[in-house]
Amino acid sequence: MIVSETADKIKRMEIRGAGRIARAAAEALRDGALASRAVTTEAFRQEMDMAAATLLSTRPTAVSLPNAVHMVMAGIEKHLTVDEAKAGLVTRADEFIRSSQHAVERIAGFGSRHIRDGDTILTHCNSEVALGCIIAAHKEGKEIEVFATEVRPRNQGLITIKTLNDAGIKTNFIVDSAVRSFIHDVDLVVVGADAVTVNGAVVNKIGTSQVAHAAVEARVNVMVAAETYKFAPRTILGELIKIEERAGSEVLPDEIAKTLPNVTVRNPAFDVTPAEYIDLIVTEKGAIPPQMAYVIIRDYLGWEIGEFGDPLMTGGLNNE
Repeated sequence: MIVSETADKIKRMEIRGAGRIARAAAEALRDGALASRAVTTEAFRQEMDMAAATLLSTRPTAVSLPNAVHMVMAGIEKHLTVDEAKAGLVTRADEFIRSSQHAVERIAGFGSRHIRDGDTILTHCNSEVALGCIIAAHKEGKEIEVFATEVRPRNQGLITIKTLNDAGIKTNFIVDSAVRSFIHDVDLVVVGADAVTVNGAVVNKIGTSQVAHAAVEARVNVMVAAETYKFAPRTILGELIKIEERAGSEVLPDEIAKTLPNVTVRNPAFDVTPAEYIDLIVTEKGAIPPQMAYVIIRDYLGWEIGEFGDPLMTGGLNNE
């Protein structure tokens, strides 16, 4: 029940944002383990495998989810007793949650150094780490101004402007299609990421690629803030990240859509921004050019090539 409730909240976007989703999944696995009545390690493993699969099915694009599940589930080892296996999973879940929260703080510190006094910043969607960088710069006494997009169709921009307003930051709220009209008023673009591929391309909320394209055209730098667990290991093998397409009713109410039989509503939730549009990716390990994404996958995520064959760990990474 604990896992299914969390999975439902993730699917319905009550829990949103790649980092928050990852922490929620870790918490659900931990609480599920603590509630388990399994009497053998094998039975416990099977129960947790089912829980992990339920969580992995919720959002196919946010690679933070399979990475979090992978890290937490690694606490279950065959030679352990059931009590030891439970304790191992709980320990790894708690460690992931703590490290995720700490990563947000470290990224904010690193990212704020790339924001200058007097900068005007454009941000798109509602990224915990991107906003962390902006708010950290403001707390350091830098005079900054922000342009925040509406983020159709789910209007995540409303959460962003409330956060910025509460932080006391001067903010302009604009519709997504106005980005190019205001890009010449901007000094820096700061966005988050739902996934980073081995070649440094960034998967993020739909519209991010258009924002980055406008920035490149205007010679405005683009900085991406992303925890290391948002990097996608399976892209090493050439696999693509599946772009989630959500219900058309988010864009056009069903009662209107029914009157338009020749119209199909397309509603992709994410797009891919090429590495060449990105100047810097800020992680909790430091700032890197996008071309160094492979180093993060190799050195910090703990994946071995042999693990890539495990279907449980594929998550949202699939060939298209």
